[in-house]
Amino acid sequence: MGVLSNLGKYLIFVTKIFSKPEKHSIYFRQVFREIDKLGVSSIGIVAIISFFIGMVVIIHMTFNLGNPLIPIYYMAYITREVLILEFSSTVLCLILAGKIGSNISSEIGTMRVTEQIDALETMGINSAAYLVLPKMIGMVIVTPVLVLLSIFIGLVGGWAVSLMGHLMTGADYIQGIRHGFDSYLVLYTVIKSAIFAFLITSISAYYGYYSKGGALDVGRSSTLAVSYSMIMILVSNYLITQIMLG
Repeated sequence: MGVLSNLGKYLIFVTKIFSKPEKHSIYFRQVFREIDKLGVSSIGIVAIISFFIGMVVIIHMTFNLGNPLIPIYYMAYITREVLILEFSSTVLCLILAGKIGSNISSEIGTMRVTEQIDALETMGINSAAYLVLPKMIGMVIVTPVLVLLSIFIGLVGGWAVSLMGHLMTGADYIQGIRHGFDSYLVLYTVIKSAIFAFLITSISAYYGYYSKGGALDVGRSSTLAVSYSMIMILVSNYLITQIMLG
């Protein structure tokens, strides 16, 4: 299938998700289940990765930029900027695309090949909205929370290694992460992560929804879902950054 026809089919699928919704009470319950299944279950891996990345970044900054002419607290300042601007939004969402995107695609793909989606359509239910919309809402809500949590844990990791490695004092580190703080950058990373969450969910669901064949085809759809989700995250990251910070 060509790129344009695939894009058109994807846009039609997204339109279908937001048309003819079922009872709101059903979605309300499902959204909280999806937040728990997709978001809360990811807290562990987000915490571990963020903590160690924060440690590594502050070590790199101190090693490569350590200079008597540069105040030591600038290392913490740069670490904060790295976490807020790129790592805790873009890199973390790339990781979530692999973890959550494959989960969504394989789940919906399995329902397609076992004809469960056909059964929903036979009952007059908008299967795309019923299956995908709660996941999408849940991801858009929980992903910015995970990103903010990642920033905090990354800063804690940097603080811990700064003290343990005698890179700087705690007062210097706190001064650095408070220096020149711009709350607009936090808004930027929250908006960016919400858009990434939408892309991960919709693209992964699209490839799962149109899976054909058996288990091997579901696996192939999951691979495509993760690959295209990552590509679109990188492309949209450039566009959002150009619009909001350019």
